[in-house]
Amino acid sequence: MSLPVRWGFLGAGGVATAALAPAVAAAPGAVLQAVAARDPARARALGPATAYEDYAALLDDDAVEAVYLSLTNEAHLPWTLAALQAGKHVLCEKPLALTAAEVDAMTDAAGRLVLVEASWYRWHPRIRLAQERLAGIGPVRHVAAGFTFAGALAGNYRLEPSRGGGALYDVGCYAVSACLWAVAQGVPADVVATSRTGPTGVDLETRAILRWDSGAEGEVHVSIDRDLGQWLVITGDRGEIELRDAPFTSWREDATELWVSDGRGTERVPVAATDAYRLMVEEVSSVIRGGPGWTLPLAESRATAVVLDAARASAAGDSGPVECAH
Repeated sequence: MSLPVRWGFLGAGGVATAALAPAVAAAPGAVLQAVAARDPARARALGPATAYEDYAALLDDDAVEAVYLSLTNEAHLPWTLAALQAGKHVLCEKPLALTAAEVDAMTDAAGRLVLVEASWYRWHPRIRLAQERLAGIGPVRHVAAGFTFAGALAGNYRLEPSRGGGALYDVGCYAVSACLWAVAQGVPADVVATSRTGPTGVDLETRAILRWDSGAEGEVHVSIDRDLGQWLVITGDRGEIELRDAPFTSWREDATELWVSDGRGTERVPVAATDAYRLMVEEVSSVIRGGPGWTLPLAESRATAVVLDAARASAAGDSGPVECAH
């Protein structure tokens, strides 16, 4: 058997602590080698072999083979590039980058190294099952995807434009990516969006319509200051697929269902509770070792970034539809 991949974490925040560290501990093909954090006590609390208070020092550690990056959004590009330059594989939190151009820069730098956006919900069995069942509902004509929540925003980077704050970057990437894989026709022809902007200049709420040349549409609604809500409904010529109960954040204890309707009735397919973070770590680690596994293609991460670029441009300019740059 291959030796486990030795992971290093850049950042020891909430997601790294609650989700990724336990996922690495549970994954047979992974081990937490090192953690770097501004607070070294938080790094040590995750139990790595080595704790650093300097991100660059972790990248200089030859024992670290792959880096999980959970820094704030504006730090994704520079530290991903630094990690790749140091010869490390990278699993970077969503959104992978703030623009499609940044995704291109990362892709160019990766070369033969594995670079993956940690859009963890994509590894959940219910999402994979939904993708398998798409053919049964015929060509997809409409997708309604939404993610809203009321965050504790005081002093939070989500309110800072320079740090990649706002609803589109925080939860919009979930809803946009769902529209893309559900329609499965590549980047839409255009996007029209409106945003409600807060005092700091970030979008607190955004609504967007994605339109494909085929006539298919994606309807996105995201917010960081509304009541909690998540939905994903995919409508085709011959039926409908609905993912109820947290389609984007179902986790360890959440047994779920996939509802598939064909106009005559609805099949409620049970899906067992699953740690999609662990599945993500297992499959990325396997691919790093040259083994089997699925990783989110960079082309899909780029497509999401293209749509976010267009949505931001449309909302900022209040100019109607913005064509998506392919």
